[in-house]
Amino acid sequence: MTAYEDTPYYHCCSRVVRKAFLCGIDNATGDNFEYRREWVDARILELATIFAIDICAYAVMSNHLHVVIKVDADKAKQWSDKEVLIQWHKGFKGTLLTHKYLKEEDLNQFEAQTVNECITEYRKRLIDISWFMRSLSEPIARMANKEDKCTGRFWEGRFKSQALLDEAAVLACMAYVDLNPVRAKMAATPETSDYTSIQRRINSAMKGEQPPELLPFVGNERLNMPNGLMFSVKDYIVLVEDTGRIIREDKRGAISSSSQDILNRLNIPAENWLKITTEFGTLFKGAVGALPALTEYCEHLDRKRRQGAANCQRWLCA
Repeated sequence: MTAYEDTPYYHCCSRVVRKAFLCGIDNATGDNFEYRREWVDARILELATIFAIDICAYAVMSNHLHVVIKVDADKAKQWSDKEVLIQWHKGFKGTLLTHKYLKEEDLNQFEAQTVNECITEYRKRLIDISWFMRSLSEPIARMANKEDKCTGRFWEGRFKSQALLDEAAVLACMAYVDLNPVRAKMAATPETSDYTSIQRRINSAMKGEQPPELLPFVGNERLNMPNGLMFSVKDYIVLVEDTGRIIREDKRGAISSSSQDILNRLNIPAENWLKITTEFGTLFKGAVGALPALTEYCEHLDRKRRQGAANCQRWLCA
């Protein structure tokens, strides 16, 4: 059994290894690398058009980035062989034979077999989180190293990834990621948080739309449910804005009735929600979810210990 069968949702975080900023102003030299945030932002959204991986939330910070993703394994399975190659070639070179196949040129038996092996491999890679994160970080590293006239590692060796096992974990993690700039005092409000998914969602909502590059909110569960996040986009935006206001003003309360409705449905008390969305990264080191989901996840992966079980029980169970 793969982890994707337990949950398609994951929170990934990558940090730069050098003292130089990924983005922002380097206090040591006075150099401004703010424009590099645009590189990362654009690359995240580009990869969402290549991989069978949807973007739920992201935030590009000074020396690290967060992204909450949903792996759409069913979409990758449904792609025809030709569609798999078309997707792969959007972001990668492929081989002479895969290009030959797409041009419908004649292939001998050995060449056809080689192409089939490539298609099988590419189909796997297009739902692989490691390939997604590698494809995000490597071009940025090359561009930054070229600018900085140096070689070597730009990012820490391995990105951090944690499974989000239920609705409450997904929404809490998304809010935590979306509120990163507010918590770091880089922005006063979610709508002024540049290079974040929440700013994109707010800008689109003002036009009565949802951003096509992000996984949409699709409302409550129903028959023939489209691919997307539960709840309405309006309710999520209000919830993030309410939470951001409390974090910024360091006040208790001020949760609106629509936000309280969401928290009731998630079975999370308001004070727990504020703790989680402020300290998600410190509270939860491994998979996140209610205790039954965490137990099942660990059993499937043959893990003896349920890492973080105490905090999951304390903060995600009313």
